[in-house]
Parts: sequence; C-alpha cells; structure tokens
Amino acid sequence: MLVGYPAWDAFANFVDARRNGGLSRNYTQLLNFIASAITAVAVAVELGNSMNGVLVVFGLWAGIAGLFQLATAARRWKSNGAQWAMILSGAQSVVAGLFFVKMAGGADLVGIATVAPYAAFGAFYFLVAAVWLTVSDARKGALGSPSSDGAN
Repeated sequence: MLVGYPAWDAFANFVDARRNGGLSRNYTQLLNFIASAITAVAVAVELGNSMNGVLVVFGLWAGIAGLFQLATAARRWKSNGAQWAMILSGAQSVVAGLFFVKMAGGADLVGIATVAPYAAFGAFYFLVAAVWLTVSDARKGALGSPSSDGAN
C-alpha cells in the first residue's frame, strides 16, 4: 500500500489529465504525476531502511500532492462546477502529510496502520468523485438528448 498508493495517484493524475486536454494543459497534474511517481520509487527504497523514513517521504508526498490537487480543483471550478470532493481530498492530504512528518519524528513506533486511515479516506474520495462525475455526465447527456425537450 505504501508504494501502491502514490503509484495509483500517479496513474490517476495521468489518466485524468489525458481526459482533460493532456498533461501539457494541466500543469498541476503533471507535477502531481511526477511527484507521485518519484514518491513510489522513494518509498520502495526507504522501506529497506526505516519506517520513520518511509513516513517522512509519504508525508511530504501527501502534503505536496494535496496542494497540487487543491490547485487543480480551483482551476476546474469554473469549467466543471463544484470540485468539493477534490478540495476536501486535497485539504485532507495536506493536513495528513504534516501529521505524518511530525509523527515520524516522534518516539512512537510507526507502521502501515499509521497511513491506513488516510488511504481509506483517499479511496472514498476517489469513489465519490467517480460517482459525481458519472451522474453529472449522465445529466448532461439527458439534457442534450432530443427526448429531454419534450419534442418526441
């Protein structure tokens, strides 16, 4: 999970950016893609050293990725409507990232259970965003169909 989450985030940013004009038109997602890919490798390397080190790398990534996510949501607000799920997810990532870095410097033992709730919330936000976009696209399609204007 510690390597898979940032790798999944890199993939998700790549796919989302491609569907919205490409990485060159979505600079925050390009940066998020790069940061997430680098983090997946860095976490894999750090796993052989120290869980506290892993938590620092993971926390820095969560904070940076959250900032990029917030910037993406702000940019999309006018064209795509309310981006509240992305904003909540980005803000949660920033706060969690700071928490992880602080926790890594403490004396308490850290492990995968430390980041599990963060990953669970992240999965929840992915699901909410997917459902929201699916419903929104279905509504747009229904509004644009010939039968929706009562002419049939």
